[in-house]
Amino acid sequence: MGLPLRCRLPVLPLLLLAAGGLRAAERSSSAMEELATEKEAEESHRQDSVSLLTFILLLTLTILTIWLFKHRRVRFLHETGLAMIYGLIVGVILRYGTPSTSGHDKPFSCSQEDRPFTTLLVNVSGKFFEYTLKGEISPGKIHNVEQNDMLRKVTFDPEVFFNILLPPIIFHAGYSLKKRHFFRNLGSILAYAFLGTAVSCFIIGNLMYGVVKLMKLVGQLSDKFYYTDCLLFGAIISATDPVTVLAIFNELHADVDLYALLFGESVLNDAVAIVLSSSIVAYQPTGENTHAFDAAAFFKSVGVFLGIFSGSFMMGAVTGVVTALVTKFTKLHCFPLLETALFFLMSWSTFLLAEACGFTGVVAVLFCGITQAHYTYNNLSVESRSRTKQLFEVLHFLAENFIFSYMGLALFTFQKHIFSPVFIIGAFIAIFLGRAAHIYPLSFLLNLGRRHKISWNFQHMMMFSGLRGAMAFALAIRDTATYSHQMMFSTTLLIVFFTVWIVGGGTTPMLSWLNIRVGVDPDQDPPPTNDSFQVLQGDGPDSERRNRTKQESAWLFRLWYSFDHNYLKPILTHSGPPLTTTLPSWCGLIARCLTSPQVYDNQEQLREEDSDFILNDGDLTVTYGDTTITANGSSGPHTATTSLDGRRTKSSSEEALERDLGAADHEVTSRGTRLVFPLEDNA
Repeated sequence: MGLPLRCRLPVLPLLLLAAGGLRAAERSSSAMEELATEKEAEESHRQDSVSLLTFILLLTLTILTIWLFKHRRVRFLHETGLAMIYGLIVGVILRYGTPSTSGHDKPFSCSQEDRPFTTLLVNVSGKFFEYTLKGEISPGKIHNVEQNDMLRKVTFDPEVFFNILLPPIIFHAGYSLKKRHFFRNLGSILAYAFLGTAVSCFIIGNLMYGVVKLMKLVGQLSDKFYYTDCLLFGAIISATDPVTVLAIFNELHADVDLYALLFGESVLNDAVAIVLSSSIVAYQPTGENTHAFDAAAFFKSVGVFLGIFSGSFMMGAVTGVVTALVTKFTKLHCFPLLETALFFLMSWSTFLLAEACGFTGVVAVLFCGITQAHYTYNNLSVESRSRTKQLFEVLHFLAENFIFSYMGLALFTFQKHIFSPVFIIGAFIAIFLGRAAHIYPLSFLLNLGRRHKISWNFQHMMMFSGLRGAMAFALAIRDTATYSHQMMFSTTLLIVFFTVWIVGGGTTPMLSWLNIRVGVDPDQDPPPTNDSFQVLQGDGPDSERRNRTKQESAWLFRLWYSFDHNYLKPILTHSGPPLTTTLPSWCGLIARCLTSPQVYDNQEQLREEDSDFILNDGDLTVTYGDTTITANGSSGPHTATTSLDGRRTKSSSEEALERDLGAADHEVTSRGTRLVFPLEDNA
């Protein structure tokens, strides 16, 4: 029998009340979860702000200390070394002074999958959460995963270095290049940068392979370390960055040729090192043993190297030419802010465009900077010239010091360090031997063809100045997924510390010990000797043979400068001779369209103020005894002038001197412009 009706009626309200209580509890639980999520998001935002504030305070402290050092004329420590020291101090504080704030990591097993996924969607109680791949963790360190959220925040994605911090550093190197001294030593710089870097890479790689074999014998190698990994380390560590030495050279006004050799080598050396590392990564032999030598794979890597470098070079040069044409044929100079913004965006986009197309952004943005300085700079308004120079100088300063500060932090915040004493000692020895094999044999070979020899004290200084810096660090940190790459990164970090602090601090005493002259005006050449223009002097078989040798060594320089001066400059800039005087008469319409009206309006051709490329007007001289004839004036009693249409007229005194020298047959004459070159082989 059932219960009476009066007894059963209250049951329904009780059931409804219980169901309502359950729903209220669910709503309360959901509200608590949302509140916790909001708090976590707020805490994450706060930690992001604190991490960025940490780096800003580091840079501020570095700037103030730099001012103090400059005020006290302290040269034993450069600003980059200071940034690293401050980064180390902050890294110690973050590592040992902040408590762990996260303890929710739990390993899940996905044994059915044979490869890692870039993104995972995890179902937690009916809610889906997205997780991204950060890297591989060895089984022995699975319980040592970083539990400090703050340390995780200050560990940047390596792409931040390549896409944000490196472009202004490399572009500034090309944009501020002293092209006159750079191109005067171009042959030697190319030899050091290309051939020298390749020699250094293979010597270091082979020596380190021997070190790895030794580590395997003594039981200090716990995972795989292939020959290609050793070559990759050789490419990474061959990227020199003598920023400390060059800063001291600039401050002391050291010898301009030594400065040009070191600066030019370091600029191109970075580009060669990154392309070389890409080529080594692309080395994939066929067959079962993917790390054995394969001739086809080797030549494929060589082709990759040449293709990437030439493609990146063309992309950077084309972007610079496009920017020059835009600034020439538009009236952006009336709006300096827009002009500066366009210049900045075009320059930075060169790096990203090259990376997106599979080339190397470092090479592209370097040659973009050189092209912009040579062509686009002449089209900018006065305000934009000043703004672009200052903008990229500030960005270069901040980015470089940021990277060195992060190096100090990374020593304590990076969680995948593998320090091997045998590998570290072997790396230092290999770098020393690789640098020696790089500098001394090449200098000997170059001196066979140079008029001004690279002296022994210059060679010793170049050997001493092989510091490692931002590029080596950025290349090493870009891939730390494997055991070998983690060991290479940790070793690279220690090498950078040692070279910046010890080698950089010893630059001034080394200059004094090697008797390298300082206090030299960088815009003034050494006084010419009587045989500086030997190509215009003498007669007889010996003299003719010497003249022919000098002319052959200078033909590329003369060909390029004549072509650039007569055609490229008038097309891309507001300077140079009118195209109506250099192009054939049947090209008159095209010449008038491409020639800027400013060329006709000016009484004399515009002279570059800040990019003295190869030779300035005053450098086109003929010296005989104590008399000098120039293309735009004279330092002696004889004068040569330039007509408005680009043709050079001779004074009677110059004609007499030419008859005495017998130089009429040796002058280089081009359509519309007549130039007398000092055929001085300083390759």
